[in-house]
Amino acid sequence: MSGPTLTPSLGGYVPRDRTWQPDALTPPYKTSVKRSPSAALLSFPSSLSEETAPIFGHGILGALDNDLLHNFATQGQSAIGPRIIVHGRVLDEMARPVPGALLEIWQANAGGRYRHKKESYLAPLDPNFGGCGRTITAADGSYEFHTVYPGPYPWPNGMNDWRPAHIHFSVFGHGFAQRLITQMYFEGDPHIPLCPIVGALKSQEAVDALTAPLDMHRTVPMDSRAFKFDIVLRGRRQTFFENRKDGM
Repeated sequence: MSGPTLTPSLGGYVPRDRTWQPDALTPPYKTSVKRSPSAALLSFPSSLSEETAPIFGHGILGALDNDLLHNFATQGQSAIGPRIIVHGRVLDEMARPVPGALLEIWQANAGGRYRHKKESYLAPLDPNFGGCGRTITAADGSYEFHTVYPGPYPWPNGMNDWRPAHIHFSVFGHGFAQRLITQMYFEGDPHIPLCPIVGALKSQEAVDALTAPLDMHRTVPMDSRAFKFDIVLRGRRQTFFENRKDGM
């Protein structure tokens, strides 16, 4: 007589490792003072709805959703600025690909300005650039975006603080508890070591994990440079995330 059939569990998430990610309270990053917890933290098990929903249909994506050069532009026009390709793979801690993950990005335009009603930076808006895109990882975990190199911009953290050029990433798995948020910097940006947000990271290894190197093998001659940014969800080489200190 054979034993009972075991159904694998799809839920349950490992508690975050608070020694790995930046501390929630980092006074040089002034908004962290108000945003960080002021009382003892409580831990709750994830619910069934968090582990299994919501889901998204792959058919909702449009043909230009990963092309920020054209997805907001009028017919025959293109976003203004240095054209770049941002590509990479989403991997787990064993370097296995994570297919079917929804990646969303948002960024400032080439002048360092966001298309947002509360934006206070006086750099010009680009009428042909919306600043956001999305794609779904392929079977090998790969993704690709076409966009412009975002400009640095000042922010009211200190008297003369500037954010490095960066792109925000949201990684959405197969349940509510699987959404992770991070940001990508660019190799060689002199603002990186001066940024108070980057300064919250605890090691140069952490900074390097968020910095995309130039990838000349994926450039398009006379058109676009390329930068490679792999996202690792767990383990020793995991990417640093803003809203969770572990991976999926």
